[in-house]
Amino acid sequence: MVAAGVLISGAGTNLQAIIDQIAAGRLACTLRVVISNRAGAPGIARAVRAGVPVRVIDHRAFARREDFDRALLDVLREAGAELVLLAGFDRLITRTLIDAFPLRIMNIHPGLLPAFKGLDAQGAAQSYGVKIAGATVHFVDEQTDHGPIILQGAVPIGPDDTEAEVHDRILAVEHEIYPAAIQFFAEGRLEVEDRRVRVRGPRPAVTASLVSW
Repeated sequence: MVAAGVLISGAGTNLQAIIDQIAAGRLACTLRVVISNRAGAPGIARAVRAGVPVRVIDHRAFARREDFDRALLDVLREAGAELVLLAGFDRLITRTLIDAFPLRIMNIHPGLLPAFKGLDAQGAAQSYGVKIAGATVHFVDEQTDHGPIILQGAVPIGPDDTEAEVHDRILAVEHEIYPAAIQFFAEGRLEVEDRRVRVRGPRPAVTASLVSW
């Protein structure tokens, strides 16, 4: 059982996917705290319904990113978090937080990294005309959407698909692979060699969307 803290800024659908997998007994994780940098984030209500403690820390109250991250770190340590999960968190984190949780901060990105980094990865992939898009779970380092890749899942994109259809298709993959990556971490099965992340032991049955370990 791994103790985790979750950082959110918006709807919190990946937070909900994690909550649902824990409730179903398929994820050996306990959520110690959910931190939002935005007081109006809908994801806060999801945490409250699940009985997870919530803290709101407005990034605008801090002159420097490092000061904001130090405030996050204080709350995470107070909650006893061993793993930090970025779930739609819209702030770039600094070494203040990264050095405190080396290879213990995960992020879910709605693109097949290293392609389409940054915001609106789904729209960028569709505009570019790629035939396959997807999502990536990776460890966080000091560069944006750059750290070692844990899992990736892919979906097809048709020429007539709407942006909403592509968004929803990728989001469904996110909800599958993020809890899976957390479970591998909880079981101590992730081995990092430079940029390569290996999953030790047997691999569970998954849907066809999972294309890379």
